[in-house]
Amino acid sequence: MPLPSLRFPLLLIHCSNRIFRERRQYLSSYSFVVTTTANRISPEAMSFVAEYAKSNRSLCKSCSKSIASKSLRVGLISKGPGGIDMPRWHHLDCFPTDSESIASVDDIKGLSALEKDDQDALVKLVELCGEPAKKEVDGKEEEVKSPASDEKSGKKIKETTGSSVSSKVIAEYAKSSRSSCKKCSQTIASKELRLGLVTRDSRGFDMTKWHHLGCFPVESGPIDSVEDIGGFSSLQNEDQDALKDLILKCGKKTLNMEEGNDESVADKGLTEETNKRKHSQVDGKEEEVKNPASDEISGKKIKETKDSSASSKVIAEYAKSGRSSCKKCSQTIAAKELRLGLVTRNFQGYEMTKWHHVSCFPVESDPIDSVEDIGGFSSLENGDKDALKELVQQCEKKTLMNISESTSHVVVEAEISFSASDVKDKYRDASLLPKWKAFETVIFLERDDGLNDSEKIAAFDFDGCLANTSVKITGADKWSLMYPSIPEKLQSLYSQGYKLVIFTNESNIDRWKNKRQAAVDSKIGRLNSFIKRTEVPIQVFIACGVGSSGGKDDLYRKPKAGMWQLMKKYFNSGIAIDMDKSFYVGDAAGRTGDHSDADIKFAQASGLKFYTPEEYFIA
Repeated sequence: MPLPSLRFPLLLIHCSNRIFRERRQYLSSYSFVVTTTANRISPEAMSFVAEYAKSNRSLCKSCSKSIASKSLRVGLISKGPGGIDMPRWHHLDCFPTDSESIASVDDIKGLSALEKDDQDALVKLVELCGEPAKKEVDGKEEEVKSPASDEKSGKKIKETTGSSVSSKVIAEYAKSSRSSCKKCSQTIASKELRLGLVTRDSRGFDMTKWHHLGCFPVESGPIDSVEDIGGFSSLQNEDQDALKDLILKCGKKTLNMEEGNDESVADKGLTEETNKRKHSQVDGKEEEVKNPASDEISGKKIKETKDSSASSKVIAEYAKSGRSSCKKCSQTIAAKELRLGLVTRNFQGYEMTKWHHVSCFPVESDPIDSVEDIGGFSSLENGDKDALKELVQQCEKKTLMNISESTSHVVVEAEISFSASDVKDKYRDASLLPKWKAFETVIFLERDDGLNDSEKIAAFDFDGCLANTSVKITGADKWSLMYPSIPEKLQSLYSQGYKLVIFTNESNIDRWKNKRQAAVDSKIGRLNSFIKRTEVPIQVFIACGVGSSGGKDDLYRKPKAGMWQLMKKYFNSGIAIDMDKSFYVGDAAGRTGDHSDADIKFAQASGLKFYTPEEYFIA
C-alpha cells in the first residue's frame, strides 16, 4: 500500500516539470488563442434576448429613458473584454433595426416566456431588421450604413455629410446633479432641462453629451424640427417653447452660413470640423465676426465690434411664465406680460438675455434708434406696438438732451503735474490699505484686479448714488445698496467694455485731524465692501480736501474736474476717451431736496453726459 501513495506525488512532480519546461511555448500558444478569439467575437458572437424588466433601473441605450418595471425590453448582448456578457437594453420601439440584424425569432432568447402579443411584436421587429435606413439629401436618397456592418469588414465607419444623420438630439429633465455640460463644464442641476447630443463611437455604442439649453452647439449640431428631438412631447409647455426658439436660431445660423459669399476657412489646426467666419460692415470697414464655437476651440478671444450697439440687440415678447424678473427693478415679470430683452454676448461668446419691464428698459445706456431694431415687434398687439414707439421717441429726446448738456459748457482742463515719486502709501498721518495710494489731496485705487482701461468710461458718485450711507456714522460695514439693480447694471456695463470709475468727495478725512485714521478706514472699507458686493473691478478716486483752504480752491474736490483730469491723463494708459459713449451718474443735481449741485456741475466741467441715480437705475 505505501507504493501507490509514493507514486502519486512523484507523478505530480513529473507533470509539473513538464509544464515548467514547456512554459514559454504554452504561454505564447495561449496568447495566440486569446488574440484570435477576441478578433472573432465582435458581431458574430452577439446574441439577442427579450424579457420583462425586473425593475425600472435600466435605461434604453437609444433614447436614454428609463425602461419601466415589467415592460418588455430587448437586449443586444455582446462579449466584454473578460468574456462576460454585456447586455444593452432597448425599448421595443427603440431597437436599432437599421444597424442590428436578427436573422430569425429563434435567435431571440426568452421568446417562449413572453405573452402572445409581445411575441408577435418581436416577429414584426425581426422583419424590420436588416433594412438599411435611407435619408434624402439634396433630393437624392443616400444609404446610411450600419456601424455593425462596417465593423465586420474592419473598415472605419463612413460618416455622411450631414451631422444630423450620424447623431440625434434628446431632451429630458436631469435625473440628478451628477451630469455636467460639455460646453461650459458647469453642473446641470437636478430636474433642469438638458439637451443630449447622441452619437455612435467606432464600436457602435451610443454616446450622449449633455448640454444646458443655452450651451447647445447649434453651429455644429443644428436641429431641423422638434420632431428630431427625442422626448420633446414629454416636456412642459415653457420648455417646448424654448426648444422651438432654439430651432429658429438654428435655422437663422444655417441661412447666415449659406448667404455669405466671402466666407473664409479659419483655424487650420482644427481637424474635427471646418469653422466658417462671416464678415460684416462696421463704420465702413470690414470686420471679422467669429463663430463662438470655433473661438472656444482655438482658444482665441472673440473680436468685438467698436460700437456696443453692434454687439447687442433688443427683442420684445410676451413672457411665457412668471419665472423671469426685471434686471432693473428686480420685480417678477408676470406671465403673458410684455417684456423687453437686451441680448448681449458674454466673454465666452454666448448670448445672454436680460429681461426688463417696458418702463424699466435702460434707454440711457442702450437707446433704441427705431422699432425696426426690436426683434419680434411685428408679432405684438397694436397697443404694445404703440408703447414701444413711445419708448423709441423717449430715447431720441434723451439723446438730444444729453448732447445739448454735454456741448453747452466749455471744458477747462486743470494743470496737474503728476509724478510717480509723489505717490505715497499714507495720506498725511493715516495709513492706507493695500492697493490704495495717495497723491496730493486724492486717495485712489489705481488698479483693481481685472480692471481694463477703455475709451468708454461709466463714472459714478458713491454716497447717495451707489451706496446709502450717513456722515454721522462711521464703519466699513455701515452702508447698503441704494438700488437692488446696481450690481447687475454694473456687471452689464463691464461686459460691454466700459471701465467703471467712482469719483467721491470725503472732506472728513482732512477735517478730522484727530480721527483721520478712522475716517480713512471707514471710507476705504465701504468702497472695498461695495466692490466685493458688485463683483466687478472699479477704479476709485477720493477727493479728501475741503472746498477752499487759505483762499485757494482744491483742484480735485467736485464740482472741480480735477479727479476726472487726473484719471484721463495719467490713469487710462493713454487711451483717448470717447465722450459720446461716456457718462457720469450722481445724486447732487441741484434739485429741490438735493444737498448741492456738485455732481451735475462736475459732469458739465468734465464734458460728460449726466444722469441722476433715479434716471439711470430705476427710470
